[in-house]
Amino acid sequence: MDNRQKELLKEIVESYIKNVKPVGSQALCKKFKLSSATIRNEMAALEKLGYIEKNHVSSGRVPSEKGYKYYVDNLMKPKELNGEEMLKLQTIFHNQQLQVSDAITKCMEIIADLTNYTSVVLGTHSNDNMLQQVNIIPLDNNQVIALVCTNKGIVENKKFRIPENIYMEELVKTCEIINKMLIGTPIDEVSQRLEFDIKPIISKTIKQYEAVYEIFYDAFNDFTKNSSNVFFSGKTNILKQPEYDNIDEIKRIVNKLEDESLVRKIEETGEGINVYIGEDNNFDKNVTVIKSKYNINGEEGTIAIIGPKRMEYDRVVGLMKYINDYISGIEKEDDDEF
Repeated sequence: MDNRQKELLKEIVESYIKNVKPVGSQALCKKFKLSSATIRNEMAALEKLGYIEKNHVSSGRVPSEKGYKYYVDNLMKPKELNGEEMLKLQTIFHNQQLQVSDAITKCMEIIADLTNYTSVVLGTHSNDNMLQQVNIIPLDNNQVIALVCTNKGIVENKKFRIPENIYMEELVKTCEIINKMLIGTPIDEVSQRLEFDIKPIISKTIKQYEAVYEIFYDAFNDFTKNSSNVFFSGKTNILKQPEYDNIDEIKRIVNKLEDESLVRKIEETGEGINVYIGEDNNFDKNVTVIKSKYNINGEEGTIAIIGPKRMEYDRVVGLMKYINDYISGIEKEDDDEF
């Protein structure tokens, strides 16, 4: 592909992304000040190479999957954020009350709003989390908080009202037994072990052992539910795109977004920001997934944007790069402490 063909392909891709209309030779003639015969010849060459294709309802051409990939790999430059975008993200970054993982999730919410695509944050699998400690903290009015901590540094808390026939000492004793017997158990397995390992023990010494068992069971059960750590923003945004204009396609993509095991396939293992177009992604052949992994204090995850193949690649990559630079800065600060 020569330089002129590259410029033509870049214009066709960016025009189609912006206008959602097949690009004809006339528009390109005006843009490049070339004869219609020259443009038609160059477009024919690009089509033969597989970078553009004919739209069946128009005489114009649209980028092919191969064309989008070439554009992303060779012609696109990440777009600089404007002042409003920077301000929105920096407001989140500088909020000292937010945990880093919460800040990342909120930033991805903003990106979903800015781009009108769907954002996903994939945290650590709950089965990657091992129980490190469980604590009971007494409050006023017969209330306690159960704190569940994992080896990944994730902490979940749940408030309970204690029935009058249960004593704090019984909860503390049960807590000690759990910490002695279940440390290192995958969080997904703790509820089962509570029933088969802990319940028989406390039944011998605690009169209201069923009620005590329920308190701890509920705490771990809630933790497991919350630890799926799949956070969507703008889940229906992708359905607003012109590509999703029939009910069958809408149902198909909605079902995929609701399938956590399928969404989990979005997880990134490579370095940097990676763009997976169509057949290249593990989620759906009709979409693009732009994603990046992060690792903060040993907690790994993936941030991703899902949109049509006709995505504003330069803008999304620019926004993702901005968040990546923020995360990299945190990682460097952590390294400098040692």
